[in-house]
Amino acid sequence: MSQKLSPVTALLLTIPPLLWAGNAVVGRMVSPLVPPITLNFLRWALAFVILVPLASWVLRSGSGLWSHWRRFGLLSLLGVGCYNALQYLALQTSTPLNVTLVAASGPVWTLAIGALFFQTPVRRAQALGAVFSIVGVTIVLSRGDPAQLLNVRLVVGDFFILLATACWSAYSWLLSRKDEPEAIRQDWAAFLLAQVVFGLGWSSLFAGLEWGLTDAHITWGWPLIATLAFVAVGPAVLAYRCWGLGVQQAGPAMAGFFANLTPLFAAILSAAFLGELPHAYHALAFALIIAGIWVSSRR
Repeated sequence: MSQKLSPVTALLLTIPPLLWAGNAVVGRMVSPLVPPITLNFLRWALAFVILVPLASWVLRSGSGLWSHWRRFGLLSLLGVGCYNALQYLALQTSTPLNVTLVAASGPVWTLAIGALFFQTPVRRAQALGAVFSIVGVTIVLSRGDPAQLLNVRLVVGDFFILLATACWSAYSWLLSRKDEPEAIRQDWAAFLLAQVVFGLGWSSLFAGLEWGLTDAHITWGWPLIATLAFVAVGPAVLAYRCWGLGVQQAGPAMAGFFANLTPLFAAILSAAFLGELPHAYHALAFALIIAGIWVSSRR
């Protein structure tokens, strides 16, 4: 799938990285209050409560959800369960520099999975765009100093985030296929709720393992409540809605390049909320990532 990039589609694919960056910053701020995988379960549980009034019909026996349980079970495993769980697990043993550096391989994973499993050839423009995009993200992660990359040491967490990135790329490709009932596909709330229903099963399983294997605890209060409201409405519901639309309109390969905007938005939000001021290299990196998106969209 390869389509021209319209301004509306570009906006749809830009909103999720912005919200996901906010999710990372907020998640780091409340890390002493709630275990990371439990936070993921709680946000999807609240998202479920938000979505049910909008698309409760999809839970009925004749909606097509239950007869297509394999389709939604796989989507939810990759997009709701595995991606977030592996990302949080990675941060337990790896540094943010390593995690986001490995995650910058997203466009490469997307192009490779498309070529291997979805019979989608890689165009020269897409390969060049991937190079621009990864170089731009690397500049941010190295803080404009290539010598910083020499200090990177791979640990088990880096392999977790590598697997997480592959899961998200596969999830994006699966979104582009219409293997579910048309009624569910055409109703965004129903389509997302269908994934969340099974995703709650996966995320509760992972959260249960977290509580059984670690000294997990929750400190309830308004900071955590406000965080849950944001991560459920923004990164969970709104971001997944925009991402799904964007993938359908532009294709998974193009969407993969927009995902690399996340660390740039994270740098901006970190400056605003964590006191980390942006530098000149942020502008250079932003220009390179935008160049990657533009080049990859050329025919």
